[in-house]
Amino acid sequence: MRFVAMKLHTKEQAKEGEKEVKEPEEQRVTKWELTIDGYLRFLVDSKLVYDTLEKIIEDAAYPYYAEFRNTGLERSASLEKDLQWFREQGHTIPEPSTPGLTYAQYLKELSENDPQAFICHFYNIYFAHTAGGRMIGRKVAEKILNNKELEFYKWDGDLSQLLQNVRDKLNKVAEGWTREEKNHCLEETEKSFKFSGEILRLILS
Repeated sequence: MRFVAMKLHTKEQAKEGEKEVKEPEEQRVTKWELTIDGYLRFLVDSKLVYDTLEKIIEDAAYPYYAEFRNTGLERSASLEKDLQWFREQGHTIPEPSTPGLTYAQYLKELSENDPQAFICHFYNIYFAHTAGGRMIGRKVAEKILNNKELEFYKWDGDLSQLLQNVRDKLNKVAEGWTREEKNHCLEETEKSFKFSGEILRLILS
């Protein structure tokens, strides 16, 4: 999944990237025009997506979803703390917007009807946040948050070990899939990037 995901990055996002820069959010973060309002929209929609993912995993429409409970990568509670911090600074927290609502609904439908495609989104959402997501968080903090480190970018324990544990579980689950199911999972990567890109673009709104 990582190999396929890297091909969908631009050179500005990752050295293994192959995609041309077409959208503003595909440029280096240093070139972004940032505002607190745009960043709050991004955080709110991100929280809706993580809330949805964590509920799907908790309810486990397919038994193997339960393998991914309490991985340590969960972000919903951290985002709640961050939004509370922004409230305390006097900011108004917006309602979720179309990108987050659309993605959350899509994830719900996939999780019930297309588990291989859902797992692709699960992987890309959590793993992208620990890589490019963290780098974006640092740059945003430098530019508009006076270097305040948000809870969204903190994990309990050794992050590389948490990621490896989830990788091992993903590989174990995929062992039971046919070649067609594995290919189908990989083919969903582009959609995952499209939905996540629309949420990321809110930072620049």
